Amino acid sequence: MTARPRTTRPPSRYEVSPNARALVARCEPRIDELARRISRDRGEQVPEGAQSPGGFEDAEIAATARYGLRLFARGTHDPAGRADDYRPFRERAAQRAEEGVPLRRLLRSHALGVRVLWQALHDSARPGEEAALTELAGLLLRAQEGIMGAVAETYLDERAALDAERYERRRSVLRGLLDGTRAADDEAVRALGVEHGGLVLCLRVESPASVAGRALTERRRRRRLRTALEGGLGGEVLTVLTDDGGHAVVPGREGQGMPEVPEGLTELLRRDCGAEVRLAAVPAATAADFAEAAGTAAEVIRVARACGRPPGLHRLDDVLLEFHLSRDTESSAPIAALLDPIADRPELLATLGTYLESQRDRRGTARQLGLHPNTVDNRLARITELTGLDLSAPRGTALALAALLLRGTRTVNGRPAASGSADA
Repeated sequence: MTARPRTTRPPSRYEVSPNARALVARCEPRIDELARRISRDRGEQVPEGAQSPGGFEDAEIAATARYGLRLFARGTHDPAGRADDYRPFRERAAQRAEEGVPLRRLLRSHALGVRVLWQALHDSARPGEEAALTELAGLLLRAQEGIMGAVAETYLDERAALDAERYERRRSVLRGLLDGTRAADDEAVRALGVEHGGLVLCLRVESPASVAGRALTERRRRRRLRTALEGGLGGEVLTVLTDDGGHAVVPGREGQGMPEVPEGLTELLRRDCGAEVRLAAVPAATAADFAEAAGTAAEVIRVARACGRPPGLHRLDDVLLEFHLSRDTESSAPIAALLDPIADRPELLATLGTYLESQRDRRGTARQLGLHPNTVDNRLARITELTGLDLSAPRGTALALAALLLRGTRTVNGRPAASGSADA
């Protein structure tokens, strides 16, 4: 049998030739000089006033550049690298993220270091070292890929954590202002940017999420609600959202008047969250008025729902009389009790509500309920017989409407009951 010719194992893509290592070695004595150049050139690129006072940032940049240059030089002898090679880059990226330095500035600094090092290698190359220079270019690009990835990943992770903390603080302040548990002090007002009050919105989603996949569905719904509000209102919207809706505030702007709800916002909310949405808006002149405005907006929705109004935008003026009749006073319990005789007759309660909402139009009531007009007449007569309310007289109609509203809304001392506290 003829022996197979032996082949030479191709070198690893991380192995560096002796000529390339020799070229890097000639540049190593210039590392301090190159680090200072990187710091100087980077300083010239940064707009005036954007650098840290006292030159601390320049010193850090020079130190990081020096470390990066030495890391590259070491990589020509130790291609595998070490687990913590990128730790200084990650630490600096996290620090810059906390300071609010834009990511583009950070990445430009590293790109500048690559350019300066490449120029030094190019200038130090001798005739016949073209192959070594090309080899080092590939090594430099691989090193840049790893460093840039580590820097960007760390920076974005840190910014995401900082943004989440800031959002949670703002949401906590807003929640306290809306439920009245926090005073509208100057610090709280400045934190939210509501020095000029704002438009307080209450939202209620009509169809709850199903039990299967409920948590995921609710998170998506809250995110979509927030996105739709920001898009529909054309600016910043502060939100405290619950599983079934929640509250939002559109900050007022000096000299621009109070924000208004644009046409089509409820349709946009319905489309984006996949369910019918009720929305009420009440202006608040100052942040100290947020709690009262939030309570009023929530109550407007409760009254509108109890009146049988379809989902959409509800204003106080739309339900002014019903809002007044539904206030919780000493007479509320006796009035609500007028309908106790038909409390276990949902068909009679539904007929009464539809009849009053239809302006006492018996044929319109019949169409909405899918009944014959005579059936409606019979049910109304039965209601009168059981409750003693004369629905043909103004006083009987007013009492029936007030009783329905008081049974359909729950208030405590004129304020709506507290809603859930889950936020988005």
